[in-house]
Amino acid sequence: MSSAWIVVLIVGAATVALKATGPVLLGGRPLPESLSGVVALLAPVLLAALVVTQTVGGDRELVLDARLAGVGAGAVAIAARAPLPVVVVLAAAATAVVRLLA
Repeated sequence: MSSAWIVVLIVGAATVALKATGPVLLGGRPLPESLSGVVALLAPVLLAALVVTQTVGGDRELVLDARLAGVGAGAVAIAARAPLPVVVVLAAAATAVVRLLA
């Protein structure tokens, strides 16, 4: 067995162990109130961090390019309560226009 497969098996086992700790430790009891608020905010915070790093993250530097215009246009469309397909099209169009003009 190659070292790559050993690493895959170790990482898989660690993932299963991490995912099992919550149900094992809680044993069917509800989360404490202080933790349930934090858990509810994890998904939006992680999504925002992913969007920011993919938009302006470069190789150890900030990159301000056409992607930033697309995210800004999408943010404006979301603030205007546009439907999701419209948000995607507007963001893509803004990115394309900035790339065309640059």
